[in-house]
Amino acid sequence: MSTKHITGLREIADNYALFVIDQWGVLHNGVNPLPGAVEALRRLKETGAAVTLLSNSGKRVADSYRRLTALGFDRSLYDLAITSGEQVYQGLLTRNEPFYAELGPRYVMFAWDDDRGIVEGTGFEEVTNIDEADFILCAGTDRPSLEAYEPILKRALERNLPLTCANPDRVSVQPDGSLKICPGAIAEMYEKLGGRVRWHGKPSQDAYRSIRETTGVSGPGLGIGDSLAHDIAGANSAGLDGLFITGGIHHNDLPTPPTVDTVVALGKKFNAVPSHFSEGFRW
Repeated sequence: MSTKHITGLREIADNYALFVIDQWGVLHNGVNPLPGAVEALRRLKETGAAVTLLSNSGKRVADSYRRLTALGFDRSLYDLAITSGEQVYQGLLTRNEPFYAELGPRYVMFAWDDDRGIVEGTGFEEVTNIDEADFILCAGTDRPSLEAYEPILKRALERNLPLTCANPDRVSVQPDGSLKICPGAIAEMYEKLGGRVRWHGKPSQDAYRSIRETTGVSGPGLGIGDSLAHDIAGANSAGLDGLFITGGIHHNDLPTPPTVDTVVALGKKFNAVPSHFSEGFRW
């Protein structure tokens, strides 16, 4: 497979029956839509293909629908959205897989804010002392550095506590272009220490299978995102081509403008070489 540079989706859109699109760093930066993104999404929907959004967000999918609408992405512009946070919620609620069925009733939570929608109505109880907890719910970051989590993770490991990760991203791009640590970095630290982690979100394949089942589309698809380790690796594993948006979290890892050789070399580091790349999500 060769990697090709495109200036806009119009060059390749007719090749696909399904699009799986990341949110943060592709459609918006958390505050504003990114240049050309609303039009690109509208044009994709007009092709008649299934247009889906797949986000490694630690919040429930209803939060994504609200945010997207507020940012100008009308609900008519895409068929459905899935978040890794919603997958965790469903696991906690239904307990229909062994990891969740075996959890005790109390958890310590790492979160971005006071939103507890991910556990609302599930019957679990939040505690602040790790010695009282039965598991860790990792859905955000609330401490100044990754190292600040190490003491609590080591104590959790001593107690053999499992951790469920609602957002596997290691970093995210902030509106000012800086990178912020994400829950995936905490979960990765815990796993390296020897802890047991239940991962949700890209590049895991649960959501891709759900998208295929929900849309009923079996034809060729394109995964679009700015993370090689998550968006492109997930797309490749799901049998989708990958469109790598170079202006996101990897913008400092590439020259300006990026070249085919530099994109391929970076992709190989993550075992996720994209079929296409573009500086932004544009038509």
